[in-house]
Amino acid sequence: MTRSQARMFAIVSTALVTIAFLGMTIDSHRQFPKLTHEDKMTPQVLAGKDVWHKFNCTNCHTLLGEGAYYAPDLTKIAVQRGPQYLKAFLHDPSQFYDEQKVRRVMPKQNLSDQQIDDLVVFLDWIAHIDTQGWPPRRILVSGAAIPGTNMQQTAQASTSMQPAAPSSDPVAQGQALFNATPPACSACHSISPGVNLAGPSLAGIGTRAAQTIADPSYKGKAKDAAQYIHESIVNPSAHLVPGPTYSAGGRSFMPDNFGKELTPQQIDQLVAYLTTLK
Repeated sequence: MTRSQARMFAIVSTALVTIAFLGMTIDSHRQFPKLTHEDKMTPQVLAGKDVWHKFNCTNCHTLLGEGAYYAPDLTKIAVQRGPQYLKAFLHDPSQFYDEQKVRRVMPKQNLSDQQIDDLVVFLDWIAHIDTQGWPPRRILVSGAAIPGTNMQQTAQASTSMQPAAPSSDPVAQGQALFNATPPACSACHSISPGVNLAGPSLAGIGTRAAQTIADPSYKGKAKDAAQYIHESIVNPSAHLVPGPTYSAGGRSFMPDNFGKELTPQQIDQLVAYLTTLK
């Protein structure tokens, strides 16, 4: 290649890259309103954003890839945890973990009820942005501390099960769905005995469900283990599992919208998988 040819190659290559970059930039801005659902940006969302910045949440947490990466990414926290959990957690984070055992340092910010409501609405707006699969891995937030178990062990336990390969078997499909995001069941529930995350461990749920139904304290309508698991997914407040980090005021912290977000077939697949956990 001669000097003039090399120069022309560099000029043409630069021009093509510039055109491609400009085209992608224009296309991105064209799609931003739809991807970010900016029409849903209410005054309360903006107020929640102000709370986020006022209390320097980004000094530890990350949103949409921006933040300190010191504490969990909260881009999808609102759909993974639900508003009831978030409000209770923000009132007093120390109730959800033993700091001396899991070494978490989330401070109590003494937020007002209005500030908490605004922040939860803001996080919910963020959670519904189409992030094209970002962040690439789900958050790892442990719930109740486990004697003899450190934070790393708890996190490993929550991610030990990888989504199963595509299959026509309802159990395999349920296992894959359990580990998928959404619905991100494994972000809150472990299937390892004694490993309680944001929700109780589901180890042995196929056996414990029958025991729960037979207990006089059970207030739900299920008649067998499969019905109990189905009820727990679509109506989590029908029966409250004892534990200060699982419910408050007669309502479960588990999101109550899975009956709408999941198809009946998906719910049946989850039930098929969870009933195998003996």
